[in-house]
Amino acid sequence: MDAKKHGLAAGDAGRPDNADWTIPQGWEHYTPQDHATWKTLFERQSRLLPGRACDEFVQGMRDLPIGADAIPEFDRLNEVLMRRTGWQIVAVPGLVPDEVFFEHLANRRFPSGNFIRGPHELDYLEEPDVFHDVFGHVPMLMNPAIADFIQAYGQGGLRAQQLGNLTQLARVYWYTIEFGLLQQGDGLRLYGAGIASSYTESQFCLDSPCPNRIRFNLERVMRTHYRIDDFQESYFVIRDLDELLEFTRIDFAPLYQRTQAAPALQPGDVLPQDQVFTRGDGRYHAARRKGH
Repeated sequence: MDAKKHGLAAGDAGRPDNADWTIPQGWEHYTPQDHATWKTLFERQSRLLPGRACDEFVQGMRDLPIGADAIPEFDRLNEVLMRRTGWQIVAVPGLVPDEVFFEHLANRRFPSGNFIRGPHELDYLEEPDVFHDVFGHVPMLMNPAIADFIQAYGQGGLRAQQLGNLTQLARVYWYTIEFGLLQQGDGLRLYGAGIASSYTESQFCLDSPCPNRIRFNLERVMRTHYRIDDFQESYFVIRDLDELLEFTRIDFAPLYQRTQAAPALQPGDVLPQDQVFTRGDGRYHAARRKGH
């Protein structure tokens, strides 16, 4: 499992002077070990993702100045990204507070950690680092549908804060941008960054008999808790990336009211009305619970 990012508030430790929490990338300060860690992660995922990642992710990787030899320079990435979708990457020291996160997204700025994990943390990291953020997110930001959806999510997040509905909205981000699957002509494919940047979860989400794979339904997802400590128990499948744009045209206010009034759902729940691609056997998480 890899770094998990959902934009929920960070503490004030290490807070930079800038109100928007941005800092220089400091590319010149990366060590040879940092670049070697990037190379290990990059090559491992690049070998694994063909046939697993969606076509749009693969195309985004081809079109960006990203390679195995060194951690990418944000300025070079931004030249390409800005021309394609008007987005840019801004460096931050780690997770940022909700309002800062949403404000950046609403203005087509994607906050990325400027640090990289240690070689002993290849498979799990609590905070999103430059590999999770750049390798996992930036290829999809080259796609116009994702670019518009994430900006709309930032705008919606600022409104949800005022309404007290961040929990429901965070679930939408989690089960799409971080851990989403989509239907492709040749089968289910991953597009979520939390999966794309994780060696183990990019296999688990598509190959394991354990998790549920369920057709995405907005209200259902807004009611569903998620796992921040392990693989997901359920993955939700969208029709295609254009479906995300349809959500940006919906008035969320009545959805918030209905989902707040409805019982919350556990990550592994399957409902009678769910359209199920795969009903998982749940053995992995059951064994984990017994082990604890």
